[in-house]
Amino acid sequence: MSTEMSTDARLEAGLSPERLAFFTDAIFAIAMTLLAVELKHPDEGQLGSGRALWGFLAGQRSSYLAFALAFMLLWSVWRRHHVLMDGVRRLSRAFAFWHAPFLLLVAFLPFPTAVIGASITNPLAQTLFAGTMAAMVCCEAAVKEIAVGAGLVVGAPAGTRRQADASWSVGFWFVLSAALAWVSPYAYVLWFVAHSAAAYGGPLLGRLRAGRGSVVDGPR
Repeated sequence: MSTEMSTDARLEAGLSPERLAFFTDAIFAIAMTLLAVELKHPDEGQLGSGRALWGFLAGQRSSYLAFALAFMLLWSVWRRHHVLMDGVRRLSRAFAFWHAPFLLLVAFLPFPTAVIGASITNPLAQTLFAGTMAAMVCCEAAVKEIAVGAGLVVGAPAGTRRQADASWSVGFWFVLSAALAWVSPYAYVLWFVAHSAAAYGGPLLGRLRAGRGSVVDGPR
């Protein structure tokens, strides 16, 4: 207990991990709620009969698909951030700073989600959504890299490094989908298997990082 008290005493003002975690949770909760707010509601005429309501719901299927996708992506990012913050006992200024662009993109995501909901095969709409997601997960990766480099993570920093590699890979996956959107209107399908980029690209990037480190270090 005395160790925890001495650690808390050394924390600078504005660098409390608990306050940052609570604020981040609030931004994610608001963003995920706004995804549903953006969904269109049927008017009185469309509620007049089952056929009219079915026609309205069928016409909004792209919006529902976009909502479900964005919600699950935000959920995944929030869950990973939750795990990260559980292992952080102190903050650095760089760690706190990178949460600004990270949370800005989280708060912005409902807008490109509404855009692709209105025109999911539009290449510019797909680029806007994929670019936002790519920037968001790259900021997430940067936060993890800073946490490891500054020694902010207690317990297993190697695990956080692997999570950073997975996030970089997902970011590249979204950049790839944005490029392919100008070739195929169905490039958005890649978003539904972004977890594959983390599962396979993360370990690959980790091996490349380890190989580069061994080359730099040279024989001992």
